[in-house]
This record gives sequence, structure tokens and C-alpha cells, in this order.
Amino acid sequence: MDHPSPHELPVDGTLDLHMFRPEDVKDLLPVYLGECRKKGILQVRIIHGKGTGALRETVHAMLARMPEVASFGLASEETGGWGATVVALKPKKNGA
Repeated sequence: MDHPSPHELPVDGTLDLHMFRPEDVKDLLPVYLGECRKKGILQVRIIHGKGTGALRETVHAMLARMPEVASFGLASEETGGWGATVVALKPKKNGA
């Protein structure tokens, strides 16, 4: 058994990346944000942790290239500070 069985990830507008390997983030982030948009969740908090900042930089670089992202920035101190990023998503258009 090389990989643990996949588990259902709740799509509730908060994505905590601590439970994922850094190499999984590039596949996970677009899928999660897409699922949020399908559910009409347009404000998303991504918890990447403070650490060295490498994961935050990866997340920000990805968000900057995603057309469905309206804006993003570091969370307020009350919601994670520089250990989390708040994302505003564009509404999903019919058929898009």
C-alpha cells in the first residue's frame, strides 16, 4: 500500500494545506476552488502556515494565474495573518 485511501475533503470555504504534501497543492488548489465556485462559495481562506513562506509563495503564484480568482491577499490577524490567504472568487457563469 503506497498511498492512503483518499478521504472526502469538506468544501466549506476553508482549505487547510497542513494535511497535504506540498507537491499535491498544484493539483488540489484549482479543484478545491472550482468546487467552492460550484457551491457558490466565493470567499475562501487557504491556510498555508507561516513556516519559510515557500508554500505561501506557491499558492500566491498559482492564484495570480487563475482567471476565476478576482483577488487575494493575506488574512487579517484574527483569521491567520501571514499564515493564511483570503481569496475572492468570481461567480460561476451559467455553463462555465
